[in-house]
Amino acid sequence: MVSRMFRLETEVDRARRDILHTRLKETNTAASPVLRALRGTPHDREVPLHVWIMDGHDRVAGGLVGHTWATWLHVTYLWVDGRHRGAGLGSRLLAEAERTAARDRACRAARVETWDFQAPEFYRRRGYDVMCVIPDYPPGITEYTLVKQLA
Repeated sequence: MVSRMFRLETEVDRARRDILHTRLKETNTAASPVLRALRGTPHDREVPLHVWIMDGHDRVAGGLVGHTWATWLHVTYLWVDGRHRGAGLGSRLLAEAERTAARDRACRAARVETWDFQAPEFYRRRGYDVMCVIPDYPPGITEYTLVKQLA
């Protein structure tokens, strides 16, 4: 009989993280014909997509940071300086990211996560539908995942 000893560790280790990522990607590719078909195509990897609005003094007035992957735009951050809110800058940032993702990267859909005090209504007014609601994440806050089909 062979005895196996295991040790649990709770440390940040980038090399192990990379090993885990590679092995999970291999396992997922083997298990999913959709992911297998994706390999080697332009949609196989995440490609950053950033859109910036600069003020007259060359300072960031607002920005959108996201990426595209597998024909999807993922909006990670969208922010407009409080002095410029209400001027339509957030809508311009989002529209440009959607246009770029659809036109230049063949994306068919977009997704975003936002909290209840941030911008769920902003995204709804721009054609996003709520797909998931997670109450109390973090405690006292509700998180929304919203999705939009791109033209």
